[in-house]
Amino acid sequence: MKKKEHEIKETPIENSEEIQNEIDNEAGEQNKIEIESEYLTRIQDLEEKNKELNDRLLRRAAEFENYKRRTEQDQLNLLKYAAEPFIIKTLSIYDDLQRSLNHINDENNNQSLKDGLKLVLDKFTKTLMDLGVEKIKSKGEQFDFNFHEALMQRVTPEYPSNTIIEEVEAGYMYKDKVIKHSKVIVSHAPDEEEKNSDDNNEAMEN
Repeated sequence: MKKKEHEIKETPIENSEEIQNEIDNEAGEQNKIEIESEYLTRIQDLEEKNKELNDRLLRRAAEFENYKRRTEQDQLNLLKYAAEPFIIKTLSIYDDLQRSLNHINDENNNQSLKDGLKLVLDKFTKTLMDLGVEKIKSKGEQFDFNFHEALMQRVTPEYPSNTIIEEVEAGYMYKDKVIKHSKVIVSHAPDEEEKNSDDNNEAMEN
């Protein structure tokens, strides 16, 4: 009888130990989950920071490469157009000689002077061409603001609108670069009202 009472009294103690063990196990599992979650969060943070650093590094590398290309291109252009300031100053002299030749009177025995000046101009022209200078085409061409500077428009039925009808001052290219725009006069076709008015005036005169 006493033995049975002893067994009954020990049973609650054993159950409480099992419950405590289960609680400890559950707490351990919970701690483990929390630790793993914390590690995962830290890993994600590190991966994001690593990605951000890689992106910044790639941007810096791209910026440096662009800077390097620009610097190399600037150096090439510096060499390519090294003679540009001298040529621009020379062209004003060239234009003056050309105008002088055009205004020399053939009378008064000026032919020898004209021939001599033409010879100088021909040599001058060849030298400029050898350096890469080319005269911009103007008269009869369509106006293009990339190459021409319009001084005025002139109404005329003889040409389509925006046709260059007169070159006031020559323009020049140096290699692939415009160093002086042609100064020109551009046509403007009369509108229908102006055209009818001109036709009526001509009819009245006839």
